[in-house]
Amino acid sequence: MPLLPLETCLAPEDLLDRPAGELSASGQWWVLHTRPRAEKALARKFLGRGIAFYLPLHQRQWRTRGRLFSSHLPLFPGYVFLHGDAHARLHALETNVVVRCLAVADQTQLQEDLVRVRRLIASGAALTPEGRLRAGSRVELVAGPFAGMQGKVLKVGKRLKFLVEVHFLQQGVSVEVDGWMIQPLSSREVESVDAEPR
Repeated sequence: MPLLPLETCLAPEDLLDRPAGELSASGQWWVLHTRPRAEKALARKFLGRGIAFYLPLHQRQWRTRGRLFSSHLPLFPGYVFLHGDAHARLHALETNVVVRCLAVADQTQLQEDLVRVRRLIASGAALTPEGRLRAGSRVELVAGPFAGMQGKVLKVGKRLKFLVEVHFLQQGVSVEVDGWMIQPLSSREVESVDAEPR
């Protein structure tokens, strides 16, 4: 039983489908650090003003007295991703909900990270927010709904988790995968991935 319906978390809907070059012509990405539990309120304000943003949400379920409840919570608590010009940034600061506005040096990397996060969310798989990143082996998924994605693999107990990182926040999100879906990247591939500017 959902407590509240899922709100709009991406506006416009094709924001992350656009090429990075097209997006850079209309503004840039800003990472907004909000007051506690104010992410959805900020997203509603942006939606009302027609400002482009992304607030990754994941579904959390729990049982109380035998009843199943669910809610949509921010995947990265305290953060909303704004795309716009200086005017949009100013509007965000005027809401009194934003504590800090962080400039993003590598716009392309952030957009790629957000596209991968959105793909994980769209799959409907059970996601686990991950705090500060831990070192792990770089892999590529060769089977399953995320085939072709590259990232790190984490081992949690006896389970394997595929980690998608948002480098700017030094946080990520993971999804449980089976060992047969994973192929380690060769050392040559890892060097070329690591050599890419971040």
